[in-house]
Amino acid sequence: MQALPRRLFAEFLGTALLVAVVVGSGVMAQTLSPGDVGLQLLENSTATVLGLTVLILIFGPVSGAHFNPVVSIADWWLHKSGGGGLAARDLGPYIAAQIGGAIAGAILANLTFGLPAVTMSAKDRDDSHLWLGETLATAGLVLLIFSLVRTGRAAIAAPAVGAYIGAAYWFTSSTSFANPAVTIGRAFTDTFAGINPSSVPAFAGFQILGLLIGLAAVVALYPQAAPAAGHEAIDPAPAQETS
Repeated sequence: MQALPRRLFAEFLGTALLVAVVVGSGVMAQTLSPGDVGLQLLENSTATVLGLTVLILIFGPVSGAHFNPVVSIADWWLHKSGGGGLAARDLGPYIAAQIGGAIAGAILANLTFGLPAVTMSAKDRDDSHLWLGETLATAGLVLLIFSLVRTGRAAIAAPAVGAYIGAAYWFTSSTSFANPAVTIGRAFTDTFAGINPSSVPAFAGFQILGLLIGLAAVVALYPQAAPAAGHEAIDPAPAQETS
């Protein structure tokens, strides 16, 4: 089992780099394609797909590459009776590391493009159809990840999750934040990827609703985990022993 401080550092750094990818590619898209929102979204989503896939491959063997409180909660809940998932005592530290990393990633992206370190976003995202989009995106993400885990296919989680998030940029009205930590982080940048802090609580609330729906779907479709299921992409305690 990897030591907890190492896992928390992986979650902090991985989430920070994920938000840096999302925010930074949004700034670059606005710079390269001014006035063309569709092309900006294509550029932003493509960078996110590639970046997320790479980050899961890098950090998965250390922390499980959750980068998302929703994934951490689902991992704890689905394994709490059978073991093998995130321990209850580690859940709070994981979420704190993810939120801290998300904020740091937004600041890093701002500084990379010569912007003030922190500028709270003025981009309101308060419409009910956006909340529905977040519910759908989050439920689908949970269902994808844990259907792979429960059928022994966790080794392909990196490309699968990257592909899903890339698609969800386009089939949800909210452009698929699907992550409370990333939602908080994106409030710290007044750029293409930003969200007004006043919009964050509702987004996070509907992401939790999506978590509950996704968990229900996982349990209904895959009530038993495969005996030899691999957990490389989401198990915070991979097999290798470390000091």
